[in-house]
Amino acid sequence: MSTDRKRCFIIMPFSATNRHTAEHWDSHFENFLKPLIESCGDIEVFRSVPLRQDIQRQIVNDLVFSHIVVADLTDSNPNVFLELGIRLSFKHGTVTIAEEGFVPPFHLTTKAILKYSRRDPEKYDFGEQLKKAILDCCSNPRRPDSAVLETITGRGSVYSIIHQEELIRRVDALLLEYSNNLRILKHAYEIILENKSKRFKILRRIKRVLVVPLTASAVELLWSERYLEEDSEFYDVVGEAVTTIGGINRNIERWSYEQSDNVEEWFIDNRDMFNHNFQQYGQLLNDVKKRVASYI
Repeated sequence: MSTDRKRCFIIMPFSATNRHTAEHWDSHFENFLKPLIESCGDIEVFRSVPLRQDIQRQIVNDLVFSHIVVADLTDSNPNVFLELGIRLSFKHGTVTIAEEGFVPPFHLTTKAILKYSRRDPEKYDFGEQLKKAILDCCSNPRRPDSAVLETITGRGSVYSIIHQEELIRRVDALLLEYSNNLRILKHAYEIILENKSKRFKILRRIKRVLVVPLTASAVELLWSERYLEEDSEFYDVVGEAVTTIGGINRNIERWSYEQSDNVEEWFIDNRDMFNHNFQQYGQLLNDVKKRVASYI
């Protein structure tokens, strides 16, 4: 089977309802809906069938993972409504249909429902309307058609506000870590300059060293989890920051027990690179904070 093939799950009764027999639903699927949807392209059309395994688990799996779901609301079958609710809680790409005469319950009055007539298939232009809806689901899988998902996860929703506030807290932690590291690095260079001053040599004081390392827990978490939706160039800079902090900390450790001029020379030789890497990283963090804050 082609990896590009879409799966279309049909929500419908498979036993008798108050107006239609089980044979009617079998024919409705096999001779009406299935060939109509398959004419849209490489689409696997299927519905629930009673099997040996737990059918409820299989239905939920099909509802959540199918590219497209078509729900036939005719006869207001409770199982159909339940399955439609499950689908709308997880994914877009759902088309609702019903036979003429269907009166939708209150919660579905705002949702587009395509009408059809089995006695007159050309009525309501159902075939063309259904094909358009199916093709739109294929080409625009993220187009919103679930009020549930829009309410829970859409921009301005409670979830999005909580999510964005959490991102802002994380970026604030990154900025705080960045500022603290700048202060530590500035102090390191102050010590190095003091150690190299004429006054220090004349007084023959014991050489001072830096024993406080830079911190990297926040930036390492960002580097490993990539929880900010930024491009590869952004994470290249983050990776440079992680590498730079690691190199500085290794030399701070050497400095603390060797008290070596070589370590101090290493800091001096790489000062411009450190300034560039930290300045670039800090600017990106401030830009990201502004963007994240604007999402709310």
